[in-house]
Amino acid sequence: MAGRRSWHCPSGAAGEKTPLSDPKPLKSRHFRAESGRVCRLPAHRFTPIFVSTAHRSALPQHIAIIMDGNRRWASARGLPKAAGHTVGARKVRAVVQACAERGVRNLTLFAFSTENWRRPMEEVGTLMGLLKLYLQKEIGDLRAQGVRLRVIGDTSKFDSRVQALIKDAQELTAHNSTITLTLALNYGGRWDILQAFKAWQHANPQVHADAITDAALAPYLQMADAPEPDLMIRTGGESRMSNFLLWQMAYTELYFTDLLWPEFTPEALDQAIVWFGQRDRRFGGESTLASPLDGQASA
Repeated sequence: MAGRRSWHCPSGAAGEKTPLSDPKPLKSRHFRAESGRVCRLPAHRFTPIFVSTAHRSALPQHIAIIMDGNRRWASARGLPKAAGHTVGARKVRAVVQACAERGVRNLTLFAFSTENWRRPMEEVGTLMGLLKLYLQKEIGDLRAQGVRLRVIGDTSKFDSRVQALIKDAQELTAHNSTITLTLALNYGGRWDILQAFKAWQHANPQVHADAITDAALAPYLQMADAPEPDLMIRTGGESRMSNFLLWQMAYTELYFTDLLWPEFTPEALDQAIVWFGQRDRRFGGESTLASPLDGQASA
């Protein structure tokens, strides 16, 4: 029928299509890692269901986010890149608050990668300025709201002022327990694994590398004291990991949305959490979902 669209979700009957009359473009793209199948759902079909205790079991306790799309958001509005980064930095406060209100205990944001140094010097300078401003202006609110701030990555590459602000911010919020906000700064997943191996080797100089195991290496990773992410959200329409927490996200549910980071809202967060609650997290074992044959007598 002219003027109508349809969407298809793998969870429905094979080949089933549901017509929609909503003319708005689809905003989210969800990716199922096991099969590579994609389900597109219009944003308005999700309804926030939190913070009901009935849904705690389906709530991810650790969410990791790749905040992508700041530059494209600015470009689409004829604004300089710095404007996109500024708006994106402001968005962090709302998302941290939303996660805390929903009972998420850990939020990790990919704020500056090892590859971001390749960007123009002016843009890198803008990002460093925003980082300093965030650490100065937001730390009081974070402390008051019970947010523990921590930083992972090679901070030795930053200037002394940034390093001092990072140190002070972590110390001031060290005893908070409502939610842990981790900023990945000058971080890369490959760097993380490599530095962990070097640290293990330094601590075990007499042990041959053949003896190393997953369990032996894990304590030397950047997030050794945190649970592995349950849910990874990437904004901006890209469907890749971009060298983010490669070791830690071996069994993380991956959610990709076309929303640019400055457009990401608490409602969009709820969409991702609802999607996560529908996942069948097998970790290589049996399905946790009930079979249609459960309870029937065997022949």
